[in-house]
Amino acid sequence: MAEQNSGASQRPEPPAVAGEAETLLGFLEFLRATFAWKTDGLDDEQLRATLAPSSMTLGGLLNHLAFVEDYWLSLNVARVAPIEPFASADWDADPDYDWTSAATSTGAELRGRWEECVERSRVIVAEAIADEGAAALDLTVKRWGSDEQLTLRWILVHMVEEYARHCGHADLLRESIDGLVGE
Repeated sequence: MAEQNSGASQRPEPPAVAGEAETLLGFLEFLRATFAWKTDGLDDEQLRATLAPSSMTLGGLLNHLAFVEDYWLSLNVARVAPIEPFASADWDADPDYDWTSAATSTGAELRGRWEECVERSRVIVAEAIADEGAAALDLTVKRWGSDEQLTLRWILVHMVEEYARHCGHADLLRESIDGLVGE
């Protein structure tokens, strides 16, 4: 199967020489663009396709990463309520709501939700850096519903880890759908 580079060539390269915040955000943006490329151009049915033995779908990944963005940056850093449908979800009845509810959303809804959450996250981080400069990475927040203390640095590294792991899943799922391969 041939690599299809149109989306790959549009990803922003992380800076090779930069400060800590710029490096972290550069890799996060690179991984967000990689994920967008892996989910781009697929219809609703393709976003629901699974690869045995897993029940994971690209639509589920879109919804899960929307929730991850919203939870870690909007809720924990900015203390802004999650967007719908996450705000009113019955998480006790379905602890995997971010994954399972994707099956009832269209691709346009899933992409729109993810894009909205990514943009909210970008604004939150940009405002923190504008206010605090490099010290923003040391900003400590209390994790929602817990006494655990986390820094913005930890949250951004965690976001990079989430996207890196799920871009690997997206690689396999996308290749099984239409043969698109590539980094």
